[in-house]
Amino acid sequence: MTTTADILVIGGGIAGIGVAARLSGSASVVVLESEDVIGRHATGRSAAIFIKNYGNATLRALNAASEPLLATGGDLSDTPFLTPRGELVVATAGEEGDLESYLDGSDGLERLTPAEAVAMFPILNPEYVVAAALERAAQDIDVDRLLQAYARMARHNGARVVASAPAMNITRTGGVWQVEAGGETYAAPILVNAAGAWADTVAERAGVRPAGLVPLRRSAAILPAPEGCDVTGWPALVSASETWYAKPEAGKLMVSPADEDPVEPHDAWPEDMVLAEGLHRYEQAMTVPVTRVERSWAGLRTFTADRTPVVGFDPEADGFFWLAGQGGYGIQTSPVLSELAAALCLSQTPDLPASLLAALSPARLARA
Repeated sequence: MTTTADILVIGGGIAGIGVAARLSGSASVVVLESEDVIGRHATGRSAAIFIKNYGNATLRALNAASEPLLATGGDLSDTPFLTPRGELVVATAGEEGDLESYLDGSDGLERLTPAEAVAMFPILNPEYVVAAALERAAQDIDVDRLLQAYARMARHNGARVVASAPAMNITRTGGVWQVEAGGETYAAPILVNAAGAWADTVAERAGVRPAGLVPLRRSAAILPAPEGCDVTGWPALVSASETWYAKPEAGKLMVSPADEDPVEPHDAWPEDMVLAEGLHRYEQAMTVPVTRVERSWAGLRTFTADRTPVVGFDPEADGFFWLAGQGGYGIQTSPVLSELAAALCLSQTPDLPASLLAALSPARLARA
């Protein structure tokens, strides 16, 4: 027996569940997720912070367009998905140029003196910091609540989310995509590829040329708060050259080496040496040593060659829609990308500039 729908979505992370929610009011939708729960991989391992000035010009435009829903809850929640945090960018000797590059074209960043930076993150080594900047508007994102809000909307509107259903055989016959997943067959004229690190794998299974997506491993560790310190109100902290970052997390500190090692799609785990080297870089900027790692993990951030998401119908494969390559920006851009993807799938006119649509289009990619 074949289950039919208007649109099949492969991938149950924030991208797939978000677009399913936005589509579900106008179309019948089935989401196929390979894991036993939604949000298992990149979504569930996000650093969970909204930084308006994060990414290239295209991503900064997407961040700005997504902020209203995240800041208010929009039609998903009566309360915001954001809480105040702030992001402090610090430069040591030799990183001044990196800080200036980050400030260039930014919105709402303010310069701080080294002393002001140390006052905000008290264990910073005053001898390390030569320049600093603060983005007060950076905020924590309640990722799980956002994901579940999208899932509730999708299910309320009749969308079906099928777990433990990896999409294996994918074919197109008579204008319809057929997908064998979890021992069942699903069919729809439109197939949305929101498979994250596996998006090129899904394309290959469908006979579609890959987009050149590269999964990059990003590691993180939880450290106990320094003795006698309440870190709750401290800002997120990042080196100007992005060789490490730290963020308060449930009364402790999350620290990442900001690694970007190319890997094959898999259930990622941290490499001990990479994590140790990153923690050492962080430690060099502090006045207290790293004494203990309580737990560690890794996730995959998947990028195109130009580090910009790919959103739109494939120019060579009828009914094949890309929603991938969000890199480290997938959570904070999910409001606008979900609405954009839904509008394009439904043949509606998106409320975004043509230049932004062109920057996201699969047609821009040079594929072998």
